[in-house]
Amino acid sequence: METLKFKQIRCIAIIAEGIPENMTRHMIQVANEKGVTIIGPATVGGIKPGCFRIGNTGGMLDNILSSKLYRHGSVAYVSRSGGMSNELNNIISLNTNGVHEGIAIGGDRYPGTTFMDHVLRYQDDSEVKIIVVLGEVGGIEEYQIVEAVKSQRLNKPIIAWCIGTCASMFTSEVQFGHAGSCANADSETALAKNKALQAVGVHVPKNFDDLGNLIRDIYEQLVKEGSIIPKEEVVPPTVPMDFNWARELGLIRKPASFMSSICDERGQELLYAGMPITDVFKEEMGLGGVLSLLWFQRRLPKYACKFLEMCLMVTADHGPAVSGAHNTIVCARAGKDLVSSLASGLLTIGDRFGGALDAAAKQFTEAYDSGLIPMEFVNSMRKKGQLIMGIGHRVKSLNNPDMRVVILKEYATKHFPCTPLLDYAVEVEKITTSKKPNLILNVDGFIGVAMVDLLRNSGCFTMEEALEFVDVGALNGLFVLGRSMGFIGHYLDQKRLKQGLYRHPWDDISYIMPENLGMPDN
Repeated sequence: METLKFKQIRCIAIIAEGIPENMTRHMIQVANEKGVTIIGPATVGGIKPGCFRIGNTGGMLDNILSSKLYRHGSVAYVSRSGGMSNELNNIISLNTNGVHEGIAIGGDRYPGTTFMDHVLRYQDDSEVKIIVVLGEVGGIEEYQIVEAVKSQRLNKPIIAWCIGTCASMFTSEVQFGHAGSCANADSETALAKNKALQAVGVHVPKNFDDLGNLIRDIYEQLVKEGSIIPKEEVVPPTVPMDFNWARELGLIRKPASFMSSICDERGQELLYAGMPITDVFKEEMGLGGVLSLLWFQRRLPKYACKFLEMCLMVTADHGPAVSGAHNTIVCARAGKDLVSSLASGLLTIGDRFGGALDAAAKQFTEAYDSGLIPMEFVNSMRKKGQLIMGIGHRVKSLNNPDMRVVILKEYATKHFPCTPLLDYAVEVEKITTSKKPNLILNVDGFIGVAMVDLLRNSGCFTMEEALEFVDVGALNGLFVLGRSMGFIGHYLDQKRLKQGLYRHPWDDISYIMPENLGMPDN
């Protein structure tokens, strides 16, 4: 309606479907008062070959070339259906010198322009030699053509066909695809309209399949009479194939910006490493099974999936005093959002806090693979002045064991096929605890060595693949994922308790100021 306010706009094509009928009727009334032509609603548009097209009429560029829509011909058509208008482009190009103009008026009950509006334009256009009308069941617009032919207002060859002749085969009223394609009276049936058109001399084919033959016969007759003088066909310049169409045909491929091999959301349902999400639930794979698909790209045995879940459970939290939880709490009390608070906690994870899984796995694996006995490994690390990652705990000791390690060790020794690296780490623990009771194999170290045993001895990975997963940080990923649950818990806890901004107490800080800030004597 807003567009109708601009006087310079004389024609409007409305592609949109589903416009309320009362709104359409009001719009048509205003357009008629202003002398504006409306094509649609619910139209694919129209085309004037060699000039321009409206909407998507004619399809892609290769179809425009094959249907000769790059230059005008002698046949003009009007159709209700947008899809059938593209079919008419093809039929006319195969049987004549091409389309002069084509319009799809749309399938709504109240189109902005009727068949007659366009047929009269074609009648008055000297370059149009044949008029094609493709109607359908429903409405009485075709009878306006009948009356115009009777009154000699229309005297050019007209070829017409009304789609929907099969409606008579149904015992009840049939509503076809378009809103207006439903016969509310016998006169609105396709059979009745085709019969009325034929009775006044309009060329009506026996059926739609014969439409092309009839168009060709009329065209050849006019060529013979000299009414149409075919022009020499000019071969259009070569036009590159549409990129998307060429890719769909498999002729070309677009280089990918990045690759993904764990998940595919493009089909009917989500795939995890090729496994439909429905099967993930049907087989009750659980969180451990999902991790096996997304992290390791294969289905691990049930005992392995259970172990992954246990690792997440025991690493979920270790109280508010550890650095990651502390950071999360401070951030939450500063009024930050969940993601910011979680990120603050996660950024503390490293070799000193929670990130020792990968380092422990690498150290113990290198020692074991190189043939060092546990005592030689401990002594070599002492000589280098390096800590053995995964050994030692601030609170737990040989006499006060970490129950998380106890639980995991019992499960691994019972369900894993074998645990050579874990056994090696336990021997190292015996040596370190003999020197100091808190130098135990902690939860980071245990998960690190146990995961190496799982990767190497489950039968699911090659030795190279097992090493690669350790190198890329998959083991630390277990701690990050598990501890994220605890960090989120601390964030929610602080919000629930409505804790205010945290300020560290002065008496817990040792202030060490420089004694002398004077300038040195020259």
